[in-house]
Amino acid sequence: MTHHGNFHQTDLHRPSAERTDADMLDINRAFYNNLWRDALLVEPERFNTWPLVSSLLAAHPRRLEVAPGLRPRLPIDGTQFVDISTPALDKLKARGGMTDTASISLLPFADDSFDLLCALDIIEHVDDDEGAMAELSRVAADGAVLLVSTPLHAAWWTPFDDFVGHRRRYEPAALVAFLARHGFTVTHSAVFGMKPKSSRLVDIGMWFLKHRRKRAMWWYNRVLPFTVRFQKPLQLLSGLMPTDDIAEVFLVCKRV
Repeated sequence: MTHHGNFHQTDLHRPSAERTDADMLDINRAFYNNLWRDALLVEPERFNTWPLVSSLLAAHPRRLEVAPGLRPRLPIDGTQFVDISTPALDKLKARGGMTDTASISLLPFADDSFDLLCALDIIEHVDDDEGAMAELSRVAADGAVLLVSTPLHAAWWTPFDDFVGHRRRYEPAALVAFLARHGFTVTHSAVFGMKPKSSRLVDIGMWFLKHRRKRAMWWYNRVLPFTVRFQKPLQLLSGLMPTDDIAEVFLVCKRV
């Protein structure tokens, strides 16, 4: 099992159903500590989520972002960040963010603490997603906005899902019902994310991370952030958009 350092290919290819939640926490922490230790912070203003986020700030001053790594979507200054990766939190804190080392399953905040919450690409990593969403609901004030993204369609599972430690891909109707159980109504949605479907691409990426880490991190720090400027604008539609051909969805939800 992976602990606090290099991750092992045997861990990455174990079927997710065979891993315990403690296993997944160790795997995710090791993976992201390695990733963020050498990575550069990309400012939230550079992402296609920024026009939406900036429009919400005045009315939603108390902000929480869970598991941002070094790709935060909420403003760094004045936002509370929670992550399991110490290297990511250290860099966010150095830029003025408020930080706590914690997981989404046990948030160290009082009830009704936040007006705007962001949890992108995280709930699919958690074994007890019901417990995780209950925690987000607990710390969200009435009328709070939750921004969440997650991969869709179990039939679209690829080695990439194993590589990054996913527990599941959601079916769209089940996702909406899941959110509703915890007091969140989907108000808008959009196509989101970019995941490689080719197992060959995943294998190449894994090989470079294991054997040519310096080169892999150069690409991740210098080339991939440059591609952010070519993101398409976030096209928000009311409610849940048609999802038959969508691999990952971005949702705007309201706490009711």
